[in-house]
Amino acid sequence: MSDLVGDARTWSPDAQEAVRLLAVSALVEGRDRVEVAALFKVSARAVDNWWAKWQAGGRDALLSGTRGRRAGEHQVLSEAEQAAVRQAVLDHTPCYLGLSGQLWTRGQIGELIFKLYRVRFTEPGVGKYLTRWGLTFQRPDERAVEQDPEAVRLWHEETWPAIRARAKAENGEVLFADQVGIRSDQVTGRTWGAQGRTPVVRRTGNRFSVNAMSAISTRGRMHFMVFTESFDAKVMCHFLARLVGHFDHKVHLIVDRHSAHHSKTVRAWLADHQDEIELHFLPSYSPERNPDELVNTDLKRSLPHTQRARNRAELATETRRFFHRRQRQPHIVTGYFKTPHVRYVLDE
Repeated sequence: MSDLVGDARTWSPDAQEAVRLLAVSALVEGRDRVEVAALFKVSARAVDNWWAKWQAGGRDALLSGTRGRRAGEHQVLSEAEQAAVRQAVLDHTPCYLGLSGQLWTRGQIGELIFKLYRVRFTEPGVGKYLTRWGLTFQRPDERAVEQDPEAVRLWHEETWPAIRARAKAENGEVLFADQVGIRSDQVTGRTWGAQGRTPVVRRTGNRFSVNAMSAISTRGRMHFMVFTESFDAKVMCHFLARLVGHFDHKVHLIVDRHSAHHSKTVRAWLADHQDEIELHFLPSYSPERNPDELVNTDLKRSLPHTQRARNRAELATETRRFFHRRQRQPHIVTGYFKTPHVRYVLDE
């Protein structure tokens, strides 16, 4: 075997085939994989690959076949095949295409390629295609299955433009509002840990929470209220009363379809203040259309991670501190409106 010593990639196909067959024979005889790798001057990983091929397809799997595009071989996909796979990944979830799960992984995409074209790729091989296609591994946005696409379309094309036009004609103010709950036992942020072992964070068993209601405008204004009771119609009316006190012109407030917003109590209050404020409702199950949802995310991410609040009063103080800080940072408030799903608010 002295003529085979060196870089295996420079060997002739016949020489490579001979080494594969001899290496597997040695493994069958009981020799150690590392010993076999050293004997034939190849990597242990190469030996493992040959062994796996032999187990799956026997001696024929180790032979040097004619290179080409026969089904089942590692081969380059055509441009049309690549485009089809890329579009399938962008347009559908794995379970929709007969695979398992809601999220695409390199392994899942490899299974899709095999299902479509009977071609097997390693995960690194799939990764090279994904890079070539301009796809990156990302945390997905969540969408409720109950969301009505037609209602979302109407909101974008008809309802929202009409609200904006009315507010402009009345010299009014448009704000987006939402409520949020903050709990003492929720863990925000990330930490370092050993690979394969999720870090454990000890937290107090004394659970408490506070709630907040906020409203923001494209002009960088922010209004808020922190409270400890549950969010209901009474709290909503209190918030509305505080909000209109900051304006000398009509407010158009956009909210979700929480039951408190539709309650008889709130409707009665609005009827008595119809020249001061009017409520408009986002499509059902569409929180991603509300810029104020980004305030809630920002709040939870900004709460102290190192020294947690020890009681409800401290948690309320931390929450108010966040809102006061953002009120002094209108550039951050306007930045909430520039994320992709809510940028429509800025588009004329």
